[in-house]
Amino acid sequence: MAGETILIADDDRAIRTVLSQALGRMDYDVRTTGNAATLWRWISDGEGDLVITDVVMPDGNGLDLLPRIRKVRPELRVIVMSAQNTLLTAVKATERGAFEYLPKPFDLKELVNIVQRALTERSRPADSAANSFDEDENLPLIGRSPAMQDVYRVMARLMGTDLTVLIAGESGTGKELVARALHDYGKRRNGPFVAINMAAIPRELIESELFGHEKGAFTGATMRYQGRFEQSDGGTLFLDEIGDMPMDAQTRLLRVIQEGEYSRVGGRAPIRTNVRIIAATHRDLRQYVSRGLFREDLYYRLNVVPIRIPPLRERRDDIPELVRFFFARGEQDDLPSKVLEPAAMSRLQSYRWPGNVRELENLVRRLSAVYAQETIDVEIIEAELADAGPAPDGGEGCPDDESFIEAVERHLQQYFSAHNDGLPAPGLYDRVIKEVERPLISLSLAATRGNQIRAAELLGLNRNTLRKKIRELDIPVVRGVK
Repeated sequence: MAGETILIADDDRAIRTVLSQALGRMDYDVRTTGNAATLWRWISDGEGDLVITDVVMPDGNGLDLLPRIRKVRPELRVIVMSAQNTLLTAVKATERGAFEYLPKPFDLKELVNIVQRALTERSRPADSAANSFDEDENLPLIGRSPAMQDVYRVMARLMGTDLTVLIAGESGTGKELVARALHDYGKRRNGPFVAINMAAIPRELIESELFGHEKGAFTGATMRYQGRFEQSDGGTLFLDEIGDMPMDAQTRLLRVIQEGEYSRVGGRAPIRTNVRIIAATHRDLRQYVSRGLFREDLYYRLNVVPIRIPPLRERRDDIPELVRFFFARGEQDDLPSKVLEPAAMSRLQSYRWPGNVRELENLVRRLSAVYAQETIDVEIIEAELADAGPAPDGGEGCPDDESFIEAVERHLQQYFSAHNDGLPAPGLYDRVIKEVERPLISLSLAATRGNQIRAAELLGLNRNTLRKKIRELDIPVVRGVK
């Protein structure tokens, strides 16, 4: 709203200038400073309707001002910027009362939108249960890439809640690390964190593992057993690979979430549950729902807050930091100290990493243990990556559990990469659609033994449209053969 005063504190003169110009054009009164002392003097004097502050300044830390601001002017909104870009920075900014946290470099349009929202929305009440974390505490997640910043910001907003979270991501991306961070920095951090992998438990034992059983409930049940729900009471239950849970267990899990109570297998007494549920999967649960493999109502119960963990190929800038972290961890385990030459690091960043961070960690530990030289050169990296072997289709990286959408995306990425810095020829959309249409129609005809009426129904096409496409795409039709 025109006429309102915005206080900006940042050691970087260029950032102060850009923000001052952008907000000044919107008729805001903007005041800027490069130090924390001046900012605090303005605030304590009652000046300003909104604060935008960096974390690190020559004479102080912007995060340290937040509790003081909340004490003397609880209605004053504060937007925090930072080039540190770690999960702990996002968490601290949020739990100390920041209206929003923005990692640097930020999008100017996004910041302007946040400013407008901060000046129009009602002020949130202060969190009386704010946590305190040490700056040198071990980071639960490594990476400062833009892709990870999106994850950090969502996680930071969740720390003071008990909302159910569904974490999606390929195998090896660190889904359990995210779940543990949500627990360790959340309101249930003093309770237990209990993890169970649905894919690793025999189907007939899943209900017993989750809910426990009474003595004599089934053959081999020689004593009462506390299930994972009971073990995690007051804390967090992490259901990994939830997509592999059988239907009957899904039904019972849904009932527990809805009613807040359960009973042990073979038992009758209801047990109240007091757990936060975090689920994870590498599968596309929406596809599973459409195929009847996952309950739609359970999906929506679990997907209250979705978090997508990016694969390593989408956060290549994080690879050097991850490598240094894994080398340092190896030294703690008495492995020799190692470093990578620049060309070797560049080669790691160009690799596709089908096994994601887990594959990178295994490679780094192998480099520490197997090679005698302290500096790892590009020839060693090339040999290690060659030993990893090609994917089943001969391409670079094709996980066995790759979904249809992931496979399409992978092939399109390879297609664009093949043009280096150039672009494919115009008409790409129609070419790609035809590439998909031909095998889709061919397989549909094969599945219906060449019956075009049934194939049209299967595809959801008009019969004449199907015939036209068969002619245009030169698809052979053989009746009676599947």
